[in-house]
Amino acid sequence: MISRAERAANYVILSVFAAFALWPVLTILGAALGPNDSVVGAAGHGPGVLGLHPENFAAAWAQGRFGRSMLTSVAVAAFVVGVGTVLSVLSGYAFGTMRMPGGTVLFYLFLLGIMVPTEAIVVPLYFDLRTLGLTNTFWAIALPQLAQSVAFGTFWMRAYFRASPAPLIEAARLDGASSWTILWRVLVPVGRPAVTTLVVLTFMWTWNEFLIPLVMATDEGLRTAPLGLAFFQGQYTTGFTLLAAGAVIVAAPVVVVYLFLQRRFIQGMLEGAVRE
Repeated sequence: MISRAERAANYVILSVFAAFALWPVLTILGAALGPNDSVVGAAGHGPGVLGLHPENFAAAWAQGRFGRSMLTSVAVAAFVVGVGTVLSVLSGYAFGTMRMPGGTVLFYLFLLGIMVPTEAIVVPLYFDLRTLGLTNTFWAIALPQLAQSVAFGTFWMRAYFRASPAPLIEAARLDGASSWTILWRVLVPVGRPAVTTLVVLTFMWTWNEFLIPLVMATDEGLRTAPLGLAFFQGQYTTGFTLLAAGAVIVAAPVVVVYLFLQRRFIQGMLEGAVRE
């Protein structure tokens, strides 16, 4: 049993770490809702300057042209998360439950997608895609991120399928279920936390990706949200207030997705930690 003193100490430690984690977020949010520093710097603290200013978000949205970049990020994230999750489930199921010639070697080839950093491959990848005529297109942004997500997703789902209860699979086979039926009607419904965790992680990494869109696409219409925020900082404003508002706009979808799926996300992370 945990004593009251130990429980109180745990709460104090967690509160301190929570304060360290939340302080930068609250600082940015406070700056985004504060008075426009460019207006204050030019005109001083006049009437109506103090207080909350939600209009900063509208100003940042308009000046930074975030509508187009957010739409591009949504399209890329939807494609990468949707296709990547399906491919990861299929490949993880194959590596986790089936024996195939050269399967171990092939699995380690998948792991190269996790171990090799993007910075090491982005230049040769650019020339390969340019040869295929794909640079400065949607596919130049989405396909490399899809490959990276499938590499991690295969590793993640393989661990889940290898830890799946064997009696459950054997019972389904005795009932005449095919491998396809076992996957989609038996294992995937039970493994929703693991799949949800994969979806959240893939969406977060895809949404925040900066280097690949920067190198692969120069067209303004193909800028993703993080890339649009970087250009917004350099071209449209020198004030910190609108920049903070733009940062909140770009980060909002990740926060919303996490809050919506947090219960299954945490459950999947805990199950993965126990199984590994």
